[in-house]
Amino acid sequence: MYRRLLRIALILLLLPPLLAAVAGWLVAPAYLHPIRRELTPDLIREADASFALTHADREEFDVRAPDGVLLRGWKVAPLNPNGSWVLLFHGVADNRVGVIGQSEFLLGAGYGVVMMDARGHGASDGSIATYGWLERNDTRAVIDALFHDAEQRCLSIQWHGLGGPVCAPSHIFALGESMGAGIALQSGAADPRIEAVVAESSFANLREAAYDYAGLRKYPWLGKTLLSPFAWTLLSRGEKLSGLPVGEVSPVKAVASRALPVLLICDEKDVALPCRHTQMIYDAARGPKQLWVVPGAYHTAALGFHPEEFKRRVLSLFDTYAKSPAPVPAAQAGAKR
Repeated sequence: MYRRLLRIALILLLLPPLLAAVAGWLVAPAYLHPIRRELTPDLIREADASFALTHADREEFDVRAPDGVLLRGWKVAPLNPNGSWVLLFHGVADNRVGVIGQSEFLLGAGYGVVMMDARGHGASDGSIATYGWLERNDTRAVIDALFHDAEQRCLSIQWHGLGGPVCAPSHIFALGESMGAGIALQSGAADPRIEAVVAESSFANLREAAYDYAGLRKYPWLGKTLLSPFAWTLLSRGEKLSGLPVGEVSPVKAVASRALPVLLICDEKDVALPCRHTQMIYDAARGPKQLWVVPGAYHTAALGFHPEEFKRRVLSLFDTYAKSPAPVPAAQAGAKR
């Protein structure tokens, strides 16, 4: 009887980790290939209705990434531009329309916005999502294209004798949600032309996020203990399938590598990426930093729960740096790659 009970106990103890390891192995391709939310005509009409509220001007903005992937998006100019631009980054399994609410108040405040579909999302090409590893280089290409487009437009205006316009964006900022927040932080560390970042509900690193999913998004302690083999096999197989250096995909490491001004937002009731992720990023950040824990809000819902406070905090950060002298010229920044 004793041996029988011992066998049953061992089975009960070992079976959950074993099943977790198998589940992680099976799920690994899915996190590299998230569901693609197509950019439908209805979504485009929804976006255009939003832009019409601020009389903004939308144009197609396609950029070729360093590895040849075609990134598709929009460049939206406000009615009364202040010369600064904000790069908007959407969440996983979403597309550029997912940050339409953020674009609306930024455009109203005079900021131009660039809204790209991340690689492997929306209308952009790309076989996998890398959560910032390749996307940070995509961001650099987008900024290069933004400066180049401004220079070409400037030359055209001067050629026609219409005066001397500003030939480059005066300041570049970034705002991201969830996966997009992690990409924005890693992009800000990689490109000095990004002067400040707002990041809501970012992951700290891929391993920490995997623990939350292993714990069924409710019990992270379980994901770090009994069910931790899910995270181990998920990330190990993902690394082998993609060549992605999992340990380097880390907003925590990004903010520690550059003294980047950040506003970090976590939503009090977020179970997808709980506030400990944002706290880890905040603790590691070397530059000027702010942390806002949003009462009662769920994942990436700060704008919906507290719209006026969200707008005030974001615009306060960007306005602070938009009033400063323009940073290093684009050509010099690009030369530091």
